[in-house]
Amino acid sequence: MNTLQQPDRKHAPAFGTLDQVAIAEAKTIKLGNGIPLFKIDAGTQDLVKIEFIFPGAGATSQPGPLVSVGTNDMLDEGTGRFSSSELAERIDYFGAFLQMESTLDFSSACLFCLNKHLRDTLPLLEEMIKSASFPSHEFDTYLQNKKQKFLTDEAKVSTIARKKFTQLLFGDVHPYGHYLSQGDFETLDRQQLLHFHQRAYRADSCHVVVSGKMDPQLDLLIDTHFGDKTWSSMNTPSAKQPALIQSTLVKKHFVEKKDAVQSAIRIGRLLFNKMDPDFMGMQVLNTIFGGYFGSRLMSNIREDKGYTYGIGSGIVSLKQAGYFFISTEVGVSVCKDALTEIYFEMARLRNELIPEEELILVKNYLLGTFLRSADGPFSLADKFKNIYDYGLDYTYYQRYVQVVKNITSIDLQALANKYLQEGQMTELVVGLQ
Repeated sequence: MNTLQQPDRKHAPAFGTLDQVAIAEAKTIKLGNGIPLFKIDAGTQDLVKIEFIFPGAGATSQPGPLVSVGTNDMLDEGTGRFSSSELAERIDYFGAFLQMESTLDFSSACLFCLNKHLRDTLPLLEEMIKSASFPSHEFDTYLQNKKQKFLTDEAKVSTIARKKFTQLLFGDVHPYGHYLSQGDFETLDRQQLLHFHQRAYRADSCHVVVSGKMDPQLDLLIDTHFGDKTWSSMNTPSAKQPALIQSTLVKKHFVEKKDAVQSAIRIGRLLFNKMDPDFMGMQVLNTIFGGYFGSRLMSNIREDKGYTYGIGSGIVSLKQAGYFFISTEVGVSVCKDALTEIYFEMARLRNELIPEEELILVKNYLLGTFLRSADGPFSLADKFKNIYDYGLDYTYYQRYVQVVKNITSIDLQALANKYLQEGQMTELVVGLQ
């Protein structure tokens, strides 16, 4: 009689390292009208995600504030055939889910659906993308709700700091730095959304990313509903020239909010996007500094000093630029001390080599996080989008793994001296000092 082998509870399992990454790559076909369709056929659940991405429908392409997000938000608020409630009822009936997203660089419309219901739900997605009507009563309700949320958020020091900080980095003229005001809600009208939809949500300015367990008829179904040329633009407008980035020359900024219990701190600088050869190394350095729960900023300012519930730093990659930031909210009475400690930790990275034990811990954390982020068809779709948007290929991820594995404390100290000088930082405090 065979007996089960008992686990060895006295010794830890052997530790393995990541040498190569094997990411399922997207396969490409084209619809009848030339729209590129990227497919990630993976997963075990009979579920698919279909995402239509419109690079010309982001904030960088809009003619005025709120037009991009307003157009995207209202795609499911009524079409030529269905009201908003009829669309919602039909989507719910088939157990599907819609997700609209509007960012600085693009907008998208996404459908999550069981394969067996694709024939019923794809026509609804087609209606929204091609024939959104932006009904007047729905627009008025949307604008009122959006304005109310804006006014509520404007009472928060964190919201003020987030918006003001990007304005300081990019300038108010650039879409990345536009500081939304109450007056922007007064100038927005329904016709702006209609015109922007007609111009930006077109077959000749989009691509499709499909992920999940593929139905054999999926290609034909998508081509039937979206492969015709009738929703292509006859006169595609030329791409807008990137706006000029006009960063503030003043490095220290303070916005007073008299009733504040906490002060919001934002510190950072313009940097670069993931096309830059230093981007991957800076991701490692940022993780050590403030990019995960065990970071130096968290250990010092949260765990040791108790100045905040949370503090972090990050690197944002955008199509036209990128930036580094530090973000936290602290008690008013310890705001100056928190600033001192932030710059102290920044100086440590410039002046001291990172101990090998700490570096190994962060490397393992980053590689483990990377593996988790490539688990499942939808995550694989995100991995594809993250490189496609920048004209990169899958070798980017191979290079990332090698950079993380091989970067040294000396390399990181050099990056800190190059990019984390206190004099390079723009500092913003919102609240009380």
